[in-house]
Amino acid sequence: MVIPLLAVVLGLAIGAVIIWVTAGAGQIAPAYGALFSGSVGGIRPIADTLFNATPLILAGLSVAIGFKAGLFNIGAEGQMIVGGTLAVLVGFSVTGLPALVHIPLALLAGFIGGAVWGGIPGYLLARTGAHEVITTIMLNFVAAQGLAYMLRQPWMLPEGRIDPISKPVEASARLPRILDWLPFEGASGIRLHLGFLLAIAAAFVVYWLLFKSTLGFEFRAVGSNPKAAAYGGMSVTKATVLSMAIAGGLGGLAGANETLGLLGSASNGFAAGAGFDAIAVALLGRSHPIGVVLAGLLFGALRAGGRAMQVQSEVGVDLIVIVQALIIIFIAAPELVRAVFRVRGGRRTGQVARGWAK
Repeated sequence: MVIPLLAVVLGLAIGAVIIWVTAGAGQIAPAYGALFSGSVGGIRPIADTLFNATPLILAGLSVAIGFKAGLFNIGAEGQMIVGGTLAVLVGFSVTGLPALVHIPLALLAGFIGGAVWGGIPGYLLARTGAHEVITTIMLNFVAAQGLAYMLRQPWMLPEGRIDPISKPVEASARLPRILDWLPFEGASGIRLHLGFLLAIAAAFVVYWLLFKSTLGFEFRAVGSNPKAAAYGGMSVTKATVLSMAIAGGLGGLAGANETLGLLGSASNGFAAGAGFDAIAVALLGRSHPIGVVLAGLLFGALRAGGRAMQVQSEVGVDLIVIVQALIIIFIAAPELVRAVFRVRGGRRTGQVARGWAK
């Protein structure tokens, strides 16, 4: 975990240099001060950080499972779209259910939708050798355009509207806001909802799956050396398909979190860019569930604080995207980080996907 931490430090340091060059040295402290206060400077900023981290954690877990199995799942965005759309369909078409039944049912629909969408490239890889990077990217486009097509159908649109947004889900299917239950002043209206607890629970389940179950051992064995795993009696085909299906299911949950949470409906672009952010989170977290949670919280804090930074200083929120990109560059080039901080080299790994699974 030394390299990821140093990568974050180096990314923030270069961000400070960019602020110095573009806005002046006097803006560094106000900008980073606003970034800090806007992310952890009170109940509302902390809740904003957790809210922004929730889909990143779920989608990051999706990518991490793929990495552990030696697969590069670039399809988290498409899986989010399919899962979020199915969750919305269950959310507005099924009526008369109590929230204790309706919410799990809609979440289950989201998980199943994502699992099917993730299982397709897994099956194609196992049976035909079609590369998962290509198939997941293409399925992202299919999912996005499929949603766009659905949002032009009368049965999907609210009555009297023609703009591309789905019917809102029933109140019984909405993820309740957590802090609305608390009695202190100012809690009402904070966006943090039940999805965050779902993301933390998912991280525990993924940890158990990967490190405490036979199936998870098979995933990691196949990810490390598929030939040795097959020689040991493990089914590489089963591990490939199941790992991609479970990864897709988590991506579907991330999409359901978006549509059942703040949005309450599906619209074009609701998951735009989330899949690539998930890859960044999984890389920074070294594909470990705990690391993914911490990385998701960091990126959530950068998102929440970035808006405050833009309002309170002369530095635009685009700097946050630059810092995130720099962090990932340094994660992907650990030798550069070691050279800067004079850290001893660690054990080298092989292929990219299998390497991140270590």
